[in-house]
Amino acid sequence: MSAPVDAPDWRKLTQEQLDLGFNNTLHVPETPSIVAEWDRLSAEMRARHPQSLDLRYGPRERNRIDFLKAGDDGPTLVFIHGGYWQTRAKENFTFCAAGPMAHGINVALIGYTLAPDATLGQIVDEVRTGIDYLVTELPALGGDPDRMIVSGWSAGGHLSSMSLGHPHIKAGLLISGIYDLEPISHSYLNAKLNLDDATIQRNSPMRNPGGVNKPLVIVAGSGELPLLRKQSADYAAHRAAHGLPVIYEEIPKANHFTMMDELASPTGRLTTLVRQLFAR
Repeated sequence: MSAPVDAPDWRKLTQEQLDLGFNNTLHVPETPSIVAEWDRLSAEMRARHPQSLDLRYGPRERNRIDFLKAGDDGPTLVFIHGGYWQTRAKENFTFCAAGPMAHGINVALIGYTLAPDATLGQIVDEVRTGIDYLVTELPALGGDPDRMIVSGWSAGGHLSSMSLGHPHIKAGLLISGIYDLEPISHSYLNAKLNLDDATIQRNSPMRNPGGVNKPLVIVAGSGELPLLRKQSADYAAHRAAHGLPVIYEEIPKANHFTMMDELASPTGRLTTLVRQLFAR
């Protein structure tokens, strides 16, 4: 679980190198076509499962949840979208529900207010409030509130890590996330996030001793930017050092975006990991 040997020390990078080190869109030239396909597949999924979309859990416009039911009283994967806390929406990721749903797993996608309209701390609180809503409403929706795991991609991986302590969350699957916010605060991404030292400390799992004693799988793609792979590997090592349950895995050849194919597919590796977590 050591960091990849090709991961540089972000403190030694120029500003341009640091910014490029977190710019997934530039790193993957096919990003526009990949995202367009996500949107197409997501629209199809929403059309097939229109019954429980845009459930409001809070007062702000993006405080909504899409619940896609796979079966009565089944387990639920709570999925949190990415976009560096400042872009994208839950609607872009409905396609990911196809993999878990093929195995009878419901999927709830939580939306949240984006920066700079919300601080990072407020975003974390919104996601936790969304989980509270699910605990109350899942029985009526067709899910079991005692069988929930949380997962998220990119910024959603970070938000999932910050939600693992919720008493109704049993385990987590973190996909290509950020777990130490300090390097982010020195990059172009901070223009909208406005991270200060207190926010970084409070919301960086890597910067706090110990952690939540629940099963956790941390995944990255072998084709991702080295700084992102290092974030995942370092967080896995952090948990292992504190004696907390953790599995770290890299998906061969996957980049930041093609990672999600492994959740959208019923036979994908991420779908398999979700099923294994529910089986524990």
